[in-house]
Amino acid sequence: MADAKKKAKGFIAEFKEFISRGNVMDMAVGVIIATAFGKITTSLVNDVVMPAIGYFLGGTDLTQLNIVLQPEVLDEAGEVVTAAVTIGIGTFLSTIIDFILVALVVFIVIKVINSAKTKMEALRKKEEEAAAEAAPPEPSAEEKLLMEIRDLLKEQK
Repeated sequence: MADAKKKAKGFIAEFKEFISRGNVMDMAVGVIIATAFGKITTSLVNDVVMPAIGYFLGGTDLTQLNIVLQPEVLDEAGEVVTAAVTIGIGTFLSTIIDFILVALVVFIVIKVINSAKTKMEALRKKEEEAAAEAAPPEPSAEEKLLMEIRDLLKEQK
């Protein structure tokens, strides 16, 4: 029984350590931002891009663009007996455009980050080269030994 408690405490401690790591927190923030970003791109596609495409294609609402495989069946009272079977081409196109926009933004962000990394590495390399040029080279072990001998000879005079 005591062994089980130790294992449980060890598991909880390990879980706390895992959760408190920086990369897990960064990932959580990334997921939250990605969710919000997904809502923004979905709204952009559904509320801006798709209506514009529909306007240029003759004023049709592309989200309502469907291929009807089987029309709905109504009874005498006008109630639906059998629902229509449709393929939602407009919704599919909207989802594809949404994906392409998200992929484009992620590509641009990664490209900017890689460009910034490259520039930072080049700047760091230039700074290291400048520091290496500014500092005189370290004397070799032989030169140090000769300087010590010289200093000792000066002290004896």
